[in-house]
Amino acid sequence: MADPKGFLTTDREVARTRPVAERVRDWNEVYVPGSLLPIISKQASRCMDCGIPFCHNGCPLGNLIPEWNDYAYREDWGAASERLHATNNFPEFTGRLCPAPCESACVLGINQQPVTIKNVEVTIIDKAWEAGDVTPQPPERLSGKTVAVIGSGPAGLAAAQQLTRAGHTVAVYERADRIGGLLRYGIPEFKMEKRHINRRIEQMRAEGTKFRTEVEIGRDIDAAKLRGRYDAVVIAAGATTSRDLPVPGRDLKGIHVAMEYLPLANKVQEGDLTVSPISAEGKHVVVIGGGDTGADCVGTAHRQGAASVTQLEIMPRPGEERNASQPWPTFPMLYKVTSAHEEGGERVYSVSTTHFEGDEDGNVQWLHLVEVEFTDGKLTQKPGTERRIPAQLVTLAMGFTGTDRQNGLVEQFGLALDERGNIARDADYATNVPGVFVAGDAGRGQSLIVWAIAEGRSAARGVDRYLTGSSTLPAPVRPTDRALSV
Repeated sequence: MADPKGFLTTDREVARTRPVAERVRDWNEVYVPGSLLPIISKQASRCMDCGIPFCHNGCPLGNLIPEWNDYAYREDWGAASERLHATNNFPEFTGRLCPAPCESACVLGINQQPVTIKNVEVTIIDKAWEAGDVTPQPPERLSGKTVAVIGSGPAGLAAAQQLTRAGHTVAVYERADRIGGLLRYGIPEFKMEKRHINRRIEQMRAEGTKFRTEVEIGRDIDAAKLRGRYDAVVIAAGATTSRDLPVPGRDLKGIHVAMEYLPLANKVQEGDLTVSPISAEGKHVVVIGGGDTGADCVGTAHRQGAASVTQLEIMPRPGEERNASQPWPTFPMLYKVTSAHEEGGERVYSVSTTHFEGDEDGNVQWLHLVEVEFTDGKLTQKPGTERRIPAQLVTLAMGFTGTDRQNGLVEQFGLALDERGNIARDADYATNVPGVFVAGDAGRGQSLIVWAIAEGRSAARGVDRYLTGSSTLPAPVRPTDRALSV
């Protein structure tokens, strides 16, 4: 513990964002470049080095947070990077995208503002890349075993990197034209610039991982035949089936699920398109769903020049402080203002969409809604609260219901599903099919990026044990584990 009084003498200070008027005109990350470095040592000094660091339990990866906080305080960035990478393959992803359940579990957070763990993390990894400390780690010898990984999101990439470093020959199959999964096409550029993915992919290539894009297992390659080619298979295909809204008028033009809308905006940033075919420019936009994906749609609509943006949420507005049902160190549901919300728009809570109304050409023009409340645990409509709002572009951001069942992957492998419709697995992440494993949202259901990486690392250990009889790879979590934050 470098500064035993740091949490007493230093107030919490977070990364500064660029002015709204500036950042909505571009797609760069919203934070002021370099704004963290002058303050991060002091912020790291606020870590109390607790006897029982609950931040470890709040993080599914078990990140060694007090250790790298101490190194960051001392500005020993090389040692901090080593400790950070000991548990996390991609801290530049989590440092930008994770909602930081570790901060909710911070002991300091019992009666003060918690340590800015996420800001410390991203500073360490950015300094590591800048100093050239992030280098390929190819295996010393090859095992002679081959593994196919289906999906290149955070779970698939983590599993692939761990297995490659263990000496296995790994090929990652991705149905999109670029590697990254939802990191690439679901996360807007202003939340994470894609150069961070690109340099990790180059590191993995140098370590020996192979990548196969525009190949969909189940359609382009029969899943059973793929199993015959490889000694083991890891399914990390995500939970990509979007929850829909079956109300009258859903078939009108201009209503899209979020994963139809967001990837096109990212393709513009990749240079594939000049203008998105689904653009908010000049339109009244309604985003249905109050979570992070909804916020991504809000920020994207601002940058495309929407006339107005309204975000609807069926649940009541959360409180700004913990309530008794969500005590420390659990991850509380709090009212959150993201960078996208800072940029404008209206947020409406406790409402439900009843139907859509269109013009004579079949384009959506109005969204009809009604206020709702919970009565005896049931959601009921409040009479006399019906109204309509202008809606020329509607995005549905209400979450996901499970892995894709349309491409035949589940049936061709003969995979068993659990009671929630996810791919069933045992304590080693193995499915009912010998040699086939599952990690991330495909087995867990929609969850956080930090869980995806943790599961990818854990599944890699299961695969390594299956192939060699034992494994020295770490396993942060079991499929049944539940962190204090969840």
